[in-house]
Order: sequence, then structure tokens, then C-alpha cells
Amino acid sequence: MTTDQLHIHTISDHLFRHEAGKMVAVLTKVFGTENLELSEDVVQEVFLTAVQVWALKGLPENPSAWLMHAAKNKAIDAIRRNKFSSRMDFSATDRKLLQSEYTMATQIEKLWQEDEIRDDLLRMMFACCHPEVAVESQITLIMKTLCGFSTHEIAKAFLTSHDTISKRLYRTKAFYRERKIKPEFPAADQLKGRTDAVLKAIYLLFNEGYNSTVSDQLIRKDLLGQAMYLCKLLCDTPHTQLPEVYAAMALMCLHAARINSRVSPEGELILLAHQDRATWDRELIREGNAYLNKAAFGESISSYHIEAAIAYEHCTTIDFNDTNWQRILAYYDLLVQVTPTAMVALNRLAVIFKLKGPGATFEEIAQSGFTKEWEKLYLYHSLLGELYLATDTAQAVTHLQKAISLTNSEAEKNLLRKKVAHAQQV
Repeated sequence: MTTDQLHIHTISDHLFRHEAGKMVAVLTKVFGTENLELSEDVVQEVFLTAVQVWALKGLPENPSAWLMHAAKNKAIDAIRRNKFSSRMDFSATDRKLLQSEYTMATQIEKLWQEDEIRDDLLRMMFACCHPEVAVESQITLIMKTLCGFSTHEIAKAFLTSHDTISKRLYRTKAFYRERKIKPEFPAADQLKGRTDAVLKAIYLLFNEGYNSTVSDQLIRKDLLGQAMYLCKLLCDTPHTQLPEVYAAMALMCLHAARINSRVSPEGELILLAHQDRATWDRELIREGNAYLNKAAFGESISSYHIEAAIAYEHCTTIDFNDTNWQRILAYYDLLVQVTPTAMVALNRLAVIFKLKGPGATFEEIAQSGFTKEWEKLYLYHSLLGELYLATDTAQAVTHLQKAISLTNSEAEKNLLRKKVAHAQQV
């Protein structure tokens, strides 16, 4: 592959993350959720055509506009091919206009206005979160259709197999085909529950960008940007201006503010204690604080509120040694009550280690009900390696090597190898 071809593929992949979801949302408005696979097929065809044409003629001035124009044309072709088919049941109100050769192109053009695209994307996000669909299937569908995740990437994010995700997608799409669910905003009494599912999908996307499980790059800024774009849509829409939405946006801003300090120019992972805080994005930190202030209403506190408070604590501490670990532990104590998961409990262990040392941390581990789940996580074995470092070098090395085997990230593996080398020298 030549340098120019590689560049085109890189641009195409980037655009797929940012534009495919919008295109699927508009096409689904035309074809209906029962024809979701047709919408996805049209988008895939657009991007395949783009790579071929751009390789011959070079990149257009505005690649995004080129893609949207191509999608319109392919949508018209798809309508013509299926015009008299009993399978095709258009969901748009102006069905007659779409089926007429005289008005079809004009009507399709209207659907591609910026405001329409934004609203269609939001409606599609909520359609994916139908209350009769299991939460994990809702999140899987959003990640696949609107966020540009491959089946393999979703499997990694869910810590499950490719086959499991494929079957989940098949069953979920079958549900939409049978029910012919329309993309629309949920009723007021369903809004919170379905917004929660949307936020989970968006935050999974953000986490994959912040600490990639399937890429040579530890940080994937394209995924971070897409997740923050989707969350901002929720923040800017009156229907979805909920406390947890603002809190999730605050959390993403505060985490994203630190990404430039997390990896060295050589691609090595830099832990929080050694990060150059001068490189942190102060504007994003201010935005995060503003969103956190906006989130301060309502009668309940979400996990996003608490995690954003923890992130803000780190962001506003000038020096690592001045970190208020006692306050952070108090936040984690609350977070464990709100979200009693293995990962939250594991992160709390790391704070206990900072505050109280290995002895107290081992006591917490002995009393925990998460040890079986922790055994599968590289972060757990990495922590055990640190805990054993002062008392049992052999155990420390064993756990660090176990951690290496449990992560796919080369940056994380390299950091762990350095810890092994340090342990063997102690």
C-alpha cells in the first residue's frame, strides 16, 4: 500500500467514525428500522466507493460533503430498486413524495439538512434503546450502527466473543424488523431510562478511545471526539438535558483534558504521578467544571457525578503529591454504593493502597466479593504486583507477568515489563 493509499484509508476510517452514524440515522428515517441492514449496506457501499474514487482522483476538497452527496444518490438508487417491493415500507411521513420520480431527489435533499441530521441521529439513538430490548443489546446496536464500532471492537469492549456479539446483533435487528419501530423521542415517563442506556453506549465509546483495547494506539482521539459529540447533542437538546447527561459530559471533558500527558513521544504510557500537568488542557477543565455545575440539580446522584468529581479533584491538584486521597476515597466509598461493580471496587483498592499501604489493601481484598471477577483483569494483577513488591518479589513478578498476558495494549505491556525488571532488581 502506497503512502497516498494509506492516507486515504486513514481519512476514510476517521470519517467513518464521525459520519457513518449520521448517514445511517437519515437513511433509517427513509427505509425504516425494519430495513436497518439496508441503511448500513448503503453506508458501507458509500465508503467503499469513496476509497476507490479517492485513490484514483485524490481527496475531494470536502470529503464529508462528498460522502453525504454519494449517500443521497445511493439512497435514491435503493428507493428505485425497491419501489414496488413488498419489503420496502418507508417510515417517512412524506412517503408519496419519496416514491415519485418528480419529487424524490428534492425530498431526499431536505432530509440531509444539518438540523434534520442532528434530530435524526438523536431519534435513532433512542430507537436503539427500545425498552423491550435488553440493555446490553441496546448498547451493542448503538455502538455498531451509530458509533462505527466493528463487531470485534464491541466484543472487546464487552469482554466477550465475536460470535456472541454477532448473534446479539442478529436477534436485535430481527426485533426491529418484526416490530417496525420508528425512530422517535421516547415519552416523558421513559426518557430517563432510555437516556441511561444511550449514555452507557457513549461512555463505552469514550473509554475505548481513552484506553484502546484493540488498537496499537493507546489513545484514539477520533473515538473520544465522536463520544463527546454525541453527548453534547444530548446536552444541547431540551428533551435530554438531564443531570446525568451534564455529569457525563463533565467527566469526558475532564478525562480528555489530560490525554496529551498520558503517552510519551515514544508511545510509552505515563502514569498520573509522572505526567506533565502543564500539558493539561485548562480550557477543557473549565468546560468540565461548567458542565459539572450544570449537573447540580435533581434528587439523585449518578455514577457520572461522582466520577466527574474524582476527575476534577485530580485536574485541579497542582502537584501529584498534594492529591487529596482522603477526599477521593470518600468519593469512591459513595461510588461503590451507587455502582457496586468489580471495576469501581478495584479502583477504590488503588486509592486505599495510596492512603493506607499494602496491609490494609490486602485486608480489603480478603473481604471483597469481587476476587473472581478481578482475576480476569490485568489491572488487578498489576496492583498485586505493586502490593507484593516490598515483601515477596517472586509473587510480585508472577502477578505482573499475569497482567502482561491479560492486556492487548503494547503500551501497557511495556510499562508492566519495566515493573517486572524493577521487581527483579529489588
